Amino acid sequence: MMKEKLNYKSQIACLIFFMALFAGSTSVAQPRSTKSASDLQMDIKKLNVLGSVLYIAAHPDDENTRLIAYMAKHENFETAYMALTRGDGGQNLTGSEQGNLLGLIRTQELLAARAIDGGRQFFSRANDFGYSKNPNETLKIWNKNQVIADMVWVIRKWKPDVLITRFPTDGSGGHGHHTSSALLAEEVFKFAADPNMFPEQLKYVEIWQPKRLFWNKWVRDNKEDLSKFLRVDTGIYNPLLGQSYYDLAMESRTQHKSQGFGAGKTRGSQPEYLQFIMGDSAKSTFMDGVTTTWARVKGSGKVSNLLSAAYQNFTPANPKSVLPNLIAAHKELKILITKTTDPTEIYWIKTKTTELEEVIKNCAGIWFEMTATDYSASANDSVNATVRVINRLGANVKLKGLDLSFDEENMQAESGDNKKVDYTLAENILLEINKKVVLNKNAQISQPYWLRKPALKGMYQVDDQLLISLPEAPSQQFASLDFEIEGVMMSFTTPLMHKWTHRVDGELYRSFEVIPQVMANVKSPTYIFANNNAKDVSIQLKAGKKNAKGVVSLELPQGWRSEPQQITFEMVKKDEEKTVSFKIFPPKEGGTSLAKVKIDGTDAVGLLRLDYDHIPMQTLFPPAEFKLVKLDIINKAKNVGFYVSEAGDETPEALRQMGCNVVELTDDNFETTDLSQFDAIVTAVRAYNTRGRLKFHNPQLLEYVKNGGVLIVQYNVNFGMVTNDIGPYPFKISRDRVTEEDALIAFNKEHSLLNFPNKISKEDFEGWVQERGLYFASDFDSKYETPFITQDTGEQAKKGIQISAKYGKGLFIYTGFSWFRQLPAGVAGAYRLFANMISAGQQPAGKK
Repeated sequence: MMKEKLNYKSQIACLIFFMALFAGSTSVAQPRSTKSASDLQMDIKKLNVLGSVLYIAAHPDDENTRLIAYMAKHENFETAYMALTRGDGGQNLTGSEQGNLLGLIRTQELLAARAIDGGRQFFSRANDFGYSKNPNETLKIWNKNQVIADMVWVIRKWKPDVLITRFPTDGSGGHGHHTSSALLAEEVFKFAADPNMFPEQLKYVEIWQPKRLFWNKWVRDNKEDLSKFLRVDTGIYNPLLGQSYYDLAMESRTQHKSQGFGAGKTRGSQPEYLQFIMGDSAKSTFMDGVTTTWARVKGSGKVSNLLSAAYQNFTPANPKSVLPNLIAAHKELKILITKTTDPTEIYWIKTKTTELEEVIKNCAGIWFEMTATDYSASANDSVNATVRVINRLGANVKLKGLDLSFDEENMQAESGDNKKVDYTLAENILLEINKKVVLNKNAQISQPYWLRKPALKGMYQVDDQLLISLPEAPSQQFASLDFEIEGVMMSFTTPLMHKWTHRVDGELYRSFEVIPQVMANVKSPTYIFANNNAKDVSIQLKAGKKNAKGVVSLELPQGWRSEPQQITFEMVKKDEEKTVSFKIFPPKEGGTSLAKVKIDGTDAVGLLRLDYDHIPMQTLFPPAEFKLVKLDIINKAKNVGFYVSEAGDETPEALRQMGCNVVELTDDNFETTDLSQFDAIVTAVRAYNTRGRLKFHNPQLLEYVKNGGVLIVQYNVNFGMVTNDIGPYPFKISRDRVTEEDALIAFNKEHSLLNFPNKISKEDFEGWVQERGLYFASDFDSKYETPFITQDTGEQAKKGIQISAKYGKGLFIYTGFSWFRQLPAGVAGAYRLFANMISAGQQPAGKK
């Protein structure tokens, strides 16, 4: 039995290593796609190209999709993008997710982009901690040695001939992460070939020296002499694609939807320039001196000829007609790999064999999938699975082996005989194999691998070398299928998926999930206690299996207590939900603390699903914990309007925690809502960037201010505004920001916004997260007051983080403070400051 368990672990490890070497561009949450004849023709052509390019930058959306599409689809090189981060610190135009949740969304957006432009995707363990103004700050927060190790790992395992950076090293790329990516690229260019650097990697990979490093130069001066740089034209039209590489790249770039990066297409020549940085210089092409044909592998002339014949003889209406050439090439590759010990030759033989087998499968018209009747199950629980296989074009195909290695019963078999099958696949006849399987009792829950351990400020903690750099871990629940195609054995894998038919969207897939037996979701991430009164904390329990039962309790910080201390629960059906409630009593002393939910004495996890149309559904299991904030806070505002935006903002929940009744204002109800009922109105982040109707609603908001209301406008970016006339008096929005969360801040102690109803002190600016603020006001009218001054280390002081002005009987405020980060994080001082703003209209006469 132990032997079988080790075999299972070995199979998982082998699959991870395979993905590490040959990671594709599509999410594991997608079924295997079929290929059009034009795609197949391009894939066959690529089989005769043995060259690779690695593009390097800092974030999702930094990459030049034009160059990636050109390299992958025109030159047919193995092309990959290495983003040092997952973009966790950016803003979000699709929802309220921030931090690692946003990083999860942007990871999937990158995979969607690569599926279009033909590149592959890699990451380091670096965490996007937010905007950084210089590389010194960036590399102080990142673990520089780990980031370098991850970059070296990718270079060694993927063996790129050429490295290309998106940004220069001189800082003109702006963001400190950008400049750092270029600086580190120069270091790893040398380190990857040094066996003394990260020798622990060498049991998996060999050292590697790229030929040269380029910067993908941008052109900002039309008078600059560009003749000294290498030039490629990404505007070339490809009839097989039906568009140019530039057009394809714009479709790819548009996948970065959370960042609002929809891109238009431009027809005609679209040049890109490459500036040589280091390595062997290039005179005519960026691959000068690199052999990019089968001449790279000794004795491979026959393989090259067979693949050339397949390309020349390919018939779109009958792709299986080239199978004899492809099968013969496959046999030659199997012979070649036994005759060489050269690591580079072995790498290319394996890489091209994998690509060739995919081409053979598609030319033969073979399609397969494995689906479950349910989308989730707990470890050691059963699930009904169906494997479907079809031979659509009538090639000579047999299914000889089927291994569901995640099946607990299959693992305990004494031999591999139970994995042997013998099906001759008739033309266009669907084969269905139904199995009831029991999930491996040691199966891990389906948590994104980089979130299995708590993240540090600058880095994710990943210990498994084989997982490092992957966009996502391969599914633990997969089937291995052994085919005999035209007399030659080939093996493929396919993940377990759930498939269903939506009444509007048709056939849909989602990843199968391994879930805990019980999950616990706390209603709110933060509870604010403004006095000694108790509050109810509701916890929704969800069953991951039938007959789930146990005891739920709370682990509270010292001084806090709950009634009751524990609650017994039982849920008969899987997916059943039960809500339990604890009454929490605060201590007399103030402070911010963390509380945890326990199930049978063990730390519980919640269930969170990100369901957006543009990416596959993402599931994760965050710790079931919440913040308890006891603070001295007074809020005089009772009714608050919140003007929503397409960008996510959790401010309404924070307002409710302060005791406000919140009405969300939308395009549908704004015109019919009596604004005079509100003590204050708050606009969501980027509302003036995303809500077109604000152009017409803003005059009504200013009239509300004139009549005695308080309007608080949270930050907007300074481009794509629906109107520039936001306030009652002129001001502009700049790109100024203060990125140090503990940056020095000075304030006018006499200003009304810092005295009513809460007296603000320097302690209220302690414990902030990620940043002070962003997109400050500038060029503002003299009628605006500026009660705050702040600055990053070594920079000039800035006044525009918040401006306010009396208008008529009311008050207008534009605030660049990052409330959207501070309030969900439970920052006590942020709540006190915000309470003062929404209470400003309640000040006694003469003190406003």
